Amino acid sequence: MNPLVKFIHAADLHLDSPFKSRTKMPASILEILMESTYKSVTRMVDFAISERVDFILISGDVFDQANRSLKSEIFLKNQFNRLRDKGIFVYMIHGNHDPLSSGFKTNWPENVAVFRENVETYEMMSNKGERIYLHGFSYLLDESYENKLDEYPTNTDNRGIHIGLLHGTYAKTDNDVKRYTEFNLEALNNKLYHYWALGHIHVRQQLSDLPLIHYAGNIQGRHKNETGEKGFILVQGDDVRLSTEFVPVQEVVFNNFELKVDTLKKEKLYQKIVEFKQGLREKKKYIINLTLNYDGEEEMSLMDFNELIELLQEDEVNIDQFVWIDNIEVTYNNAEQIALLNDIKKSYSNNEELFREAVNTMYMDPNINRYLPPIGEISQDELLKMGEDRLKMLMRK
Repeated sequence: MNPLVKFIHAADLHLDSPFKSRTKMPASILEILMESTYKSVTRMVDFAISERVDFILISGDVFDQANRSLKSEIFLKNQFNRLRDKGIFVYMIHGNHDPLSSGFKTNWPENVAVFRENVETYEMMSNKGERIYLHGFSYLLDESYENKLDEYPTNTDNRGIHIGLLHGTYAKTDNDVKRYTEFNLEALNNKLYHYWALGHIHVRQQLSDLPLIHYAGNIQGRHKNETGEKGFILVQGDDVRLSTEFVPVQEVVFNNFELKVDTLKKEKLYQKIVEFKQGLREKKKYIINLTLNYDGEEEMSLMDFNELIELLQEDEVNIDQFVWIDNIEVTYNNAEQIALLNDIKKSYSNNEELFREAVNTMYMDPNINRYLPPIGEISQDELLKMGEDRLKMLMRK
């Protein structure tokens, strides 16, 4: 493949995300987490340089308005300078988390173009001589409900590649997000663009393949609801056909996992989870919620449960390739049966009168009493154990 244009579509960098809920983590892990977005962006720039892309699109929310620091602005300027030195351009819009009104004073290098509050078009030429038209606008305020899609120019001359940048919400999205600049596919399709580079939804999602309409998702997950690999989309091709490829660059992966276990004895359970973590550790750094699927009758005390989590977390201190378990839940596959058994045991174990009444009923039945020992030799504990075993066997059928 010899593409006439090659570019990166990224969004929602959220430099300086506070990770406030992570203060109880060991300092070694928290430090990695706080630097994770910077490392992800650095990897993206490394990739752009090694692949000799023509430009990078950033579709809003580069910063967190309330937490933006001098560090993040200097960092990004240095990364843009690296791109400038290799002849790579950056086209950037601002979203609801970093609106123009929040007072950006950084002077970006000359290879960086920032869209203003009204829809505008930038024109550039790829390294292979393909003409590119980029259309978009930045949020002026942190709440932008007005629909500016009517202001985007329609591609009528059928020359070059037209790309739209938009930070907004797909009208039919299932994601639980605040709705800014809501749009439908018909409105985007009517512009006759070749590619739409979307931002705002922190989930990677393709809305259409003709034309290509993509959310890049965010570049680094920040909490348990932003699971899976994160990164950017590499787009390449020509005005006839563009192809896309997801490139993961995250430093830490948030995810939810399930593990089937056959015991709740804390020693064996600990070893089982340690082996599970080792399998994950070989691939990436993780922060996970773990659900244990248990098919049995054992129960685990709160003290043992807390001790297990504490020990598993202590194992990750000062480990570079960590698998930090935020929380463990136990789901009982036969929860209803266990509840029934507990109710029966509670009813009969501590009620001598009720127990004797049940025993007398059995001994009065000639079809049953011939199989029973003399009533004087009967043991309440043994009989209850026999009944529980029989009930378990019937439940499994």
